[in-house]
Amino acid sequence: MTQTGRPWLAHYDKEVSPNISYESIPLFALLDRAAARHGHDVAIAFHNLRIRYAKLKDMAEAAAANLKAGGLAKGDRVAVMLPNSPQTIVSYFGILKAGGVPVMVNPLYMPKELTVILKDAAPTAMILLDLLYDKHKDLLAASPLSRILVSRMSDGLAFPKNLLYPLKAKKEGKYPHIPFDGQRVAPFRSLFKGAARYSEPDIDPQNDLAALQYTGGTTGQPKGVMLTHDNMTANAFQCRAMLHAVGEHPECFLGILPYFHIYGLTVCINFAALSGSIMVPIPRFVPSEVMRAINETPPTVFPGAPSVYAALMRQEGADKSGLTHVKFCVSGSAPMPVESLKRFSEMTGAAILEGYGLTEASPVTHLNPLRGVRKHGSIGIPFPDTLAAVADLETGELSTAPGAKGELVIKGPQVMKGYWNRPEDTRQTLKDGWLHTGDVAEIDEDGYFFILDRKKDLIISGGYNIYPREVEEVLLEHPSVKEAVVVGAPSATRGEVVKAYIIPEPGQAPSRQEIIAFVRSRLAHYKAPKTVEFREDFPRTLVGKVLRRSLREEEYEEKKRPEGNP
Repeated sequence: MTQTGRPWLAHYDKEVSPNISYESIPLFALLDRAAARHGHDVAIAFHNLRIRYAKLKDMAEAAAANLKAGGLAKGDRVAVMLPNSPQTIVSYFGILKAGGVPVMVNPLYMPKELTVILKDAAPTAMILLDLLYDKHKDLLAASPLSRILVSRMSDGLAFPKNLLYPLKAKKEGKYPHIPFDGQRVAPFRSLFKGAARYSEPDIDPQNDLAALQYTGGTTGQPKGVMLTHDNMTANAFQCRAMLHAVGEHPECFLGILPYFHIYGLTVCINFAALSGSIMVPIPRFVPSEVMRAINETPPTVFPGAPSVYAALMRQEGADKSGLTHVKFCVSGSAPMPVESLKRFSEMTGAAILEGYGLTEASPVTHLNPLRGVRKHGSIGIPFPDTLAAVADLETGELSTAPGAKGELVIKGPQVMKGYWNRPEDTRQTLKDGWLHTGDVAEIDEDGYFFILDRKKDLIISGGYNIYPREVEEVLLEHPSVKEAVVVGAPSATRGEVVKAYIIPEPGQAPSRQEIIAFVRSRLAHYKAPKTVEFREDFPRTLVGKVLRRSLREEEYEEKKRPEGNP
């Protein structure tokens, strides 16, 4: 694509080069360099625990040595099922240094969901939170996992909280018995025994995987996205180039975004390590608890989602809290309402940059400029070394002409190697080096991109991606449900919530509560419908296909209708 085919280059900040000189290095080299340059600086701040970069590197290499001693071979997958915590960061870099491949798993998953990941990724080991063990014990007992390392939340605390927490947890019944046998089931702390240290010397950054990251699909079956060391390091360097002012002074990254999501992994860990910054893990999003953490360790960089910013603004004293230290916000997952954007920016003085990414691109591909023109509702302009265009929905012809509309396609060093064990899906998504996103976009005269229609029928609720088909398949297992359709309904606090439309079986009359409880027993709670509507039929095409879009449009029209109007 020629220079004239990239109108966005004229809108780069003067500090940003269209091309970056990349080093082909292992992803864990970001930690090694941070330890060399900022060894005495704090890497992780969590409650009363402070881990400095030199110590983080040492812990990662001890974990790597013990993983190797436990039988982990180069290229083996290790599942990590932890909330955001110091243990998550240590595990991540430890697996990488052992030459393994992290498979980050949502700790909210139910056994049905976890079964799919374990079967497809075939990890040889797993690191999980003690509170999750009982829920998955039958599945874990039957799995071929050779090693299960169980972490307590107290593993991420310093004295005296590390001793007081177990006492409190036992009193509250939140300290489950784990059948440690010292072999297959072992404490997380066992990763740091002994004096051995290890860092895999034989990494091929171009081909070796640094992450096997699962993303949903319209069939409800997740696909493993293969991201190489080059993919992940390139995206971290691209983030640093586009956010060129980040790191001019010591930064503090707030880790609200889940580390099991590629957005949180890249921006809150990899980019933070690259800039030698403090990482503040937040295990769960409870606004009052988040505000407490923010006041204890005021962040300067706050990657998040619109619903998160909106929820924190409503907290008492937010305008006088640690939020006022925030300098940079990178907002993704959904467009940010203009009033929320304006209010948050006024409250904090922060630059709020809306962007775009997807798991298959490590994930960030677009961002509004740090200093230049920011267009509300736009995902911004492509990253350095990233080509973007729209493919005509009928002809497939690529264009970057002003006003062009079509499927957003992307090419760049951050684009995945392919889907794990899915060559046909890979061929359909990667064509001539172009990643076909499935999102419909439009380009304006300045080369800014706007998403017109989101990928398939994806629902984004509170920053979580929810695929309707997965929820529908569970609903159809209910004996009283004949047909089910799931859509996203607008929500002031979460962006969207799941709404289920159901046609009951003849003679059956299930209750809304019954339906919601049924789904919650099989899927992570955030995927369960918040509302249920029973119907005699759905809008359909002439051939009988359900018009999901029509149901979704009904929800948004209802939201716009003034109260009291029919």
